[in-house]
Amino acid sequence: MTIYVRSPLYDQESIPLPHETSLLSKPFNGSICSGKGDEYSIKNNIVELLTKEKSYTLAQSTNHWRMTASMYEDLWRVRSLSLLTGEPFPIEKEKELLVDWVRPQPGKTYLDVGCSTALYARSLFKAEPESIQVALDFSMAMLDEARMKSEADQANIYLIRADAREMPFFGKTFDGVVMGGTLNELSDELKVLFECRRVLKDDGVFFVMHLIQSETWYGKVLQNSAEWSGIKFWTPEQSNELFVRAGFNVADQFTKGIVCFTKLVAM
Repeated sequence: MTIYVRSPLYDQESIPLPHETSLLSKPFNGSICSGKGDEYSIKNNIVELLTKEKSYTLAQSTNHWRMTASMYEDLWRVRSLSLLTGEPFPIEKEKELLVDWVRPQPGKTYLDVGCSTALYARSLFKAEPESIQVALDFSMAMLDEARMKSEADQANIYLIRADAREMPFFGKTFDGVVMGGTLNELSDELKVLFECRRVLKDDGVFFVMHLIQSETWYGKVLQNSAEWSGIKFWTPEQSNELFVRAGFNVADQFTKGIVCFTKLVAM
């Protein structure tokens, strides 16, 4: 199955992605272009579709750092849910919930938005190796790390550098969209949610993990101190209202401490 992206410059122009870019066991370099002649590079399997750098919050900007990318999953991500929920919550449990709610199918296509190290895309590929996984992030450092981890996991994934506020995909492209921990860092969260709805098929599933407002006084102090960097926190009711405004219905939801997992479907 050929994956097509939408030209960042010409909305009606499609660009096929070489299948070889997803085969991360072998480095692939080259370029792709639309019928209009606009050209985009592929370096070490990562497709560069970010044509113009946009404004980012401090929290978002730290994702450009190589140190952040190298430490994110191995040192922070594997421990974060246990720290945030206040009790043991292994990353394997999160993966189980992801796979159970998304249920990847052979030949179906899934998008990991704000993928960081592509943990979700890799997990879905492992659960169903015949599925097609696309991982998108604005940080080249994160995508480089995602490539290395995906190669180590023998996961075939398309890696795309782009801004989630203007995703280079046509409407109703994906059978499932997933987002893990990215929502809190977004400066234009509603715009990104609208984009997620646009690229999701009408019968698709959107899996979101994000942090909610703490109910403890010390938790509120910590969250208030983090907001200056651009990180936002909502109550479950407020975040659900965001989802509804973007065109989603809440099909299922699981909250543990300040961690909230939500399964969304199109209205």
